[in-house]
Amino acid sequence: MTIALPPPPQFGAPIEVKPTPEVLAFLATRRSTPAVTLTAPAPSPDEIEILLRLATHVPDHGKLTPWRFVILEGEAKTRFAARLEALAQARGDQAAAAKLAKLKIPPLAIAVISAPRDGPIPEWEQRLSAGAVCTTLLYSALAMGYGANWITDWYAYDAEAKAVLGLSLEKEGLEERVAGFILLGTPREPPLERERPDPALLVTQWRDAG
Repeated sequence: MTIALPPPPQFGAPIEVKPTPEVLAFLATRRSTPAVTLTAPAPSPDEIEILLRLATHVPDHGKLTPWRFVILEGEAKTRFAARLEALAQARGDQAAAAKLAKLKIPPLAIAVISAPRDGPIPEWEQRLSAGAVCTTLLYSALAMGYGANWITDWYAYDAEAKAVLGLSLEKEGLEERVAGFILLGTPREPPLERERPDPALLVTQWRDAG
């Protein structure tokens, strides 16, 4: 599909705030796509560029850009998965090796790396910003008409696996972490809706007891 985004606004330009009911409708029926149902085609290079542009439109206290992306596709993605499988096999961990199917099957993965900066902005807020990047990337891909799934699994936390991905275990005194692998492709079948929580059970009204 042809995607035409408006040009990026100039720094300091006023941005109109207006109702966007089609976005609300999208959010009301949004559903992640099971990774093992994702096949080619995946987003094109031009579409990936658009997705990454949209993914960076997230809250970022201090304007630190405390995240980065690693693209995994084609032969490079196959080799990455093979390196992870070799790690699992060397440890005799067949269950870990089997979990790699979610990474192997989709034609494209974008790893969102949380890379917090040293300074006055709390690390926790910077990690949350990376989570917002994952969410926006996921939603943007779905809105573009592709299937998408956000996963982590053992290779997002394992030190050797993170080294294979190229993460810095210490950067400005803070560790880079995988916020998520966003798996992308075209779903072979539509995803089924899952059970959703009742917001009324999760809400309390604060009242001053003083």
